[in-house]
Amino acid sequence: MTYFGFLTIFLGLPLLFLGGLMTYDIRQKRRLPDTLRNWPPMVALATHVAVALIYTTPWDNYLVANRVWWYDPQLVTGIVWGWVPLEEYTFFVLQPLFTGLWLIGLARRVKPGPELGSDYGWVRLWLIGLLGLLWLGLAYILTIGWLPGTYLALELVWALPPIMLQVGFGADILWRHRRLVLLSLLPTTLYLSAADALAISSGTWTINPALSLNIYLAGILPLEELVFFAATNILVVFGLVLVLSRQSAVRFERFWKKRSVWLLVSENR
Repeated sequence: MTYFGFLTIFLGLPLLFLGGLMTYDIRQKRRLPDTLRNWPPMVALATHVAVALIYTTPWDNYLVANRVWWYDPQLVTGIVWGWVPLEEYTFFVLQPLFTGLWLIGLARRVKPGPELGSDYGWVRLWLIGLLGLLWLGLAYILTIGWLPGTYLALELVWALPPIMLQVGFGADILWRHRRLVLLSLLPTTLYLSAADALAISSGTWTINPALSLNIYLAGILPLEELVFFAATNILVVFGLVLVLSRQSAVRFERFWKKRSVWLLVSENR
């Protein structure tokens, strides 16, 4: 299976369906819930696609350059920027589009929970602390050079900092929309993981067994690939919910006012 064949079948066709669903919803005047009308949804999604492309490009080039994974040169177009083929950059765009359109379609159908009664700032701090400890442990694996943990550590050292920012800012907002978050994460992650297993079995790309834990789901899919799709979908789902949330806008405005007051006080000292 060529890489573009994979993209066409497993992302192109679902995107046609999701685009049709969005068109149908617009014609039916089905709207997002009032809690998620901070930004126009397509503006928020386009922003996430751009961020995903910028943030993922250097990291993925590093992986290919260091043979963490590789692709079959006979199954790609041969157009390569850096160490990564054109198809991979296309994937950086299509995956957040797929997950984002899925979320937006669900958001028009899933009711949010009630707003939580307090700020829950301590919960956000605890979550940052726990994720920070996990990040340090994974960074240590890279420092000591334990080869089987390389791919997993590289994934999470890359993904956890923005996830920490997301939960630190709005873990309670995400919890309020937990049904939407869960229904957006689970199906897309399982679907992309299953598609990835087919691509690996057909030789489209290969995960370096020397840099992997060699734990295979269903005898095919490396554990690290499931973690990759879970982490990248978390970034998209958490990010979209927080950007679309009106509660986020109020929180950011309060934060900005406090910052402005603090700067004014500091200047007058």
